[in-house]
Amino acid sequence: MLWAANTIIRKFSSSSAYYQNKLKLALIGQSLFGQEVYTNLRKQGHKVVGVFTVPDKDGKADPLAVVAEKEGTPVFKFPRWRVKGKPIPEVVEAYKAVGAELNVMPFCSQFIPMNVIDFPKHGSIIYHPSVLPRHRGASAINWTLIEGDKKAGFSIFWADDGLDTGPILLQKECPVEPNDTVDTLYNRFLFPEGIKAMVNMAQPAEVIHNWIRGHDKVPGAWVVIDGKVHFLNNSPGSVPAGQPIEVEGASHPGLIAKSGLILFGSDGKALQVKNLQFEDRKMIPASKYFSSDEAASLDLTDDEKKMAEEIRAIWKGILSNVPVIDDTTDFFKSGAASMDVVRLVEEVKQKCRGVQLQNEDVYMATTFQSFIQMFVRRLRGEDQEEELVIDYVTKDVNNMTVKMPYQCFINGNFEDAEDGKAYSTVNPTDGSVICKVSYASVADVDRAVSAAKEAFDNGPWGKMNPRDRGRLLYRLADLMEEHQEELATIETIDSGAVYTLALKTHVGMSIQTFRYFAGWCDKIQGSTIPINQARPNRNLTFTKKEPLGVCAIVIPWNYPLMMLAWKSAACLAAGNTLVLKPAQVTPLTALKFAELTVKAGIPKGVINIVPGSGGLVGQRMSDHPDIRKLGFTGSTPIGKQIMKSCAVSNLKKVSLELGGKSPLIIFSDCDMDKAVRMGMSSVYFNKGENCIAAGRLFVEESIHDEYIRRVVEEIKKMKIGDPLDRSTDHGPQNHKAHLDKLVEYCELGVKEGATLVYGGRQVDRQGFFMEPTVFTGVEDHMFIAKEESFGPVMVVSKFKDGDVDGVLSRANNTEFGLASGVFTRDINKAMYVSERLEAGTVFVNTYNKTDVAAPFGGFKQSGFGKDLGEEALHEYLRTKAVTVEY
Repeated sequence: MLWAANTIIRKFSSSSAYYQNKLKLALIGQSLFGQEVYTNLRKQGHKVVGVFTVPDKDGKADPLAVVAEKEGTPVFKFPRWRVKGKPIPEVVEAYKAVGAELNVMPFCSQFIPMNVIDFPKHGSIIYHPSVLPRHRGASAINWTLIEGDKKAGFSIFWADDGLDTGPILLQKECPVEPNDTVDTLYNRFLFPEGIKAMVNMAQPAEVIHNWIRGHDKVPGAWVVIDGKVHFLNNSPGSVPAGQPIEVEGASHPGLIAKSGLILFGSDGKALQVKNLQFEDRKMIPASKYFSSDEAASLDLTDDEKKMAEEIRAIWKGILSNVPVIDDTTDFFKSGAASMDVVRLVEEVKQKCRGVQLQNEDVYMATTFQSFIQMFVRRLRGEDQEEELVIDYVTKDVNNMTVKMPYQCFINGNFEDAEDGKAYSTVNPTDGSVICKVSYASVADVDRAVSAAKEAFDNGPWGKMNPRDRGRLLYRLADLMEEHQEELATIETIDSGAVYTLALKTHVGMSIQTFRYFAGWCDKIQGSTIPINQARPNRNLTFTKKEPLGVCAIVIPWNYPLMMLAWKSAACLAAGNTLVLKPAQVTPLTALKFAELTVKAGIPKGVINIVPGSGGLVGQRMSDHPDIRKLGFTGSTPIGKQIMKSCAVSNLKKVSLELGGKSPLIIFSDCDMDKAVRMGMSSVYFNKGENCIAAGRLFVEESIHDEYIRRVVEEIKKMKIGDPLDRSTDHGPQNHKAHLDKLVEYCELGVKEGATLVYGGRQVDRQGFFMEPTVFTGVEDHMFIAKEESFGPVMVVSKFKDGDVDGVLSRANNTEFGLASGVFTRDINKAMYVSERLEAGTVFVNTYNKTDVAAPFGGFKQSGFGKDLGEEALHEYLRTKAVTVEY
């Protein structure tokens, strides 16, 4: 955007000779923005014949003056250009003496006379961050936020007698996000000063929100709280409990809550203020208004003392008017301004091991001693951030007290849904409500995606060494193991999984998955490719495997934690950030997992959990333009809708693990004991709520009746009951709506003419229990032969002895292709069948034998893409080819 001077030259002459001459420029402006413009124009070869800026403040020169004086450019520091509306002759003459051909005015806060504006032969242009098209000039970005405009940007325009109302030469624009502030927009278009203004509290909450963000963070909107002036830094929020506090002009007292200061508009609606700034510019978290923010002083190591001295030198360079920087030196009381905050943060990041600081950190540690203490804590990973606040739901169950988060997890914090909505999650064992869980809105998804994008683009995760990333994932796996009994208990009461299975598989395999992918973090690599040499030059082509960015993950309710692990472990190992939607009926282990990620040290924003409905949350994920990949496990119809939305929105990458109707072929030469045991497992494992469950068993005619007899005998031995009882074999179905569908499924099977050998009904007891069921005589045209039950329903068809190709044809006669199986002692037959079964997984003389190192995923309408194994990593990576000529 700073090449406009070249654009202007082309307007005056098409002569290349003239273009080579460049321009003699007078720069009239101030601040870091003026300094940036000056530097870029000099780099382009233009001659700056004079810089006209503001006088020194508190003994400190303006940044534009500092860089110009260092390079020997003439600098003039006029306090004003006019008196009583008339130009000051000596000022104008000093200006004319430099002989400028064009005036460039980057953020000029002074009123420049028109005889100065018009004096150069090419006139004057103004560079300014501005809001398009309504506002231009000083405080333009403030006003676009206050007015609720949807676009902001950067303009270069001719100066006229209104200074900033002349014709526009160049514009660059960007969208204004709902929670953008002056600070976030200035970070895109450099750092002018803006204005200060008091908040009128007698307005609706949305208007107050816009007013505050229109001044956030520097220099700030202010309000009187408890009789004292405070500057406000705004963020959206709900209405938690808190301690009342008087706010001048407000119809309702504010609240100091764990999440910050809650203010109320004239319409009774609430907004949240994260930080408060005092008149001396010291900033505190609003939640700590009533508490002391003093912390124990750290003893510095020798290396840290050396860095402290380096930082002291940086302070001295900025505060050149201060003779000695001691521990009590206050950054702002010594004359620093907002532009100096940016310089301090950037210099410290550059010179001190890349420690990531924010402008806000300076306002919260204004003295040199407090700044060093903050810096060292950040360096050590003990950066005085407020301890994670979790409002647990606790339950005494399974001989322990389980502590369950129930709110959305966004940007490292647990918080209510923006609109305050919540829903009940139910224990399927008895139908009781476990707790209320936040019901995320579209706005919550947007906040989660924004946090994930910031964490990927600018946070430590995106810059982290892969081996360090692996170390964090190993730590996460260790924490999951430390909490495995609590996780398994939560999984049991929320999903109905038998506790022993939850401990071994739901939780145990989740831990294994994270450990497996943690080991992959530093082994993701590209390749070197020989290409045709174009002599005499030589060429080298190599590939890089890069993360995609923000990924969305939508998981089902049958294995709540394990499905989270299967997808998110690979996603994180590849270096992405994620937003995950757990199933609406089973959100609790995902939220407990979120708590463990904080304890593991996963940076804020890397993992976000938004419970809620698929139609709202899932759809927004599919549509969101900043999400680059969506991984989904669920039904085929929903998968098709997701794929369509992902294509229409931004052509995001998709992997889908969808429905199944997995065939299991049992030949007469099988090991009967094993075939009975594993055949039952293939159907009844996890109450039949298993994506790879054998949806249809084909049993060779000569052993069919014996096989069914033995299966029924074993079913009668199964104990149905409380899933927390260690002797229970069969627990409740996940939720009542699913149980009702299973009963309908069985009724339809009977109506179509299949033989109900056993079960088919709801168990006569409290809770959502379904009898293990067996159907025989199932013909290929029947509904239960084509559609999966996703429950404990064994669907059996017989086939003629020796008809291998015939049973293969029947087994493949489905649009699903997730898994399959074969039981036979004949290895040649086993291999023949396994080669011809159209499924992503084939089990031979076993079933449900999945492993974290083996790829898992389906064919046909069972989806595409893989979970687990090395192939899962490729779902979350992109390949870049780089060709170098040397």
